[in-house]
Amino acid sequence: MRGNEIFRRVEKKYLLEESCYEALRKRLDQEMVEDTYGLSTICNIYYDTEDFLLVRRSNEKPVYKEKLRLRSYGVPGEASSSFIELKKKWNGVVYKRRIELPLSEARNYLEHGIYPVSPVNPQILREIDYFCKLYRPVPKMYIAYDRIAMYGREDADLRVTFDFRIRSREEELDLTGGDAGKLLLENNKVLMEVKAQGAYPIWLADMLCGLEIYPTSFSKYGKIYMKRPNGRQERPKEV
Repeated sequence: MRGNEIFRRVEKKYLLEESCYEALRKRLDQEMVEDTYGLSTICNIYYDTEDFLLVRRSNEKPVYKEKLRLRSYGVPGEASSSFIELKKKWNGVVYKRRIELPLSEARNYLEHGIYPVSPVNPQILREIDYFCKLYRPVPKMYIAYDRIAMYGREDADLRVTFDFRIRSREEELDLTGGDAGKLLLENNKVLMEVKAQGAYPIWLADMLCGLEIYPTSFSKYGKIYMKRPNGRQERPKEV
């Protein structure tokens, strides 16, 4: 799954107490398989305008929103693989484009406009390039979390992820700088995401209903931004 370049799916999020997570996992193990990576750390640098336009606009809950991030699996070195991801959401449907590059090339492209030497999908690069020329984004926030991902035994496109210890920082905005940060959630709460191409299978809907698990609006970047000084007062200005 990490190598996929293009995604189109519906994503819903759920905030779970630890006891609820444990009860759900016992049921999910009958229908889903944990991926081969097991518990892994996902590290991200979120890029935004100098005045946080993108996250402020996103927090207004518009019909259309977009974000750009640089991602690695684990703390990388300069030559390690990283992913530039352009994520758009339109009317509840998520569209994601991403290219894989050595970290040094990805950083040079995003922050200095130096085009990558390594081969990438040219159409996706053009989309990212357009975004960068429009917003001129810069590194604004580091976010990491520990994730367990699962996929359906009968439908591999059905994905469920559990994120633990969501943490962030606004200094040392480099993926090589370790994964330390300030915790976002308290009391061992777990963020679950269900990612599906269409409607949930009946067994999953029954599980969630039986455990009284209901979707919520939750953006890691948006929630962390709102905790900043004046984060609730600033409103977006159009580009």
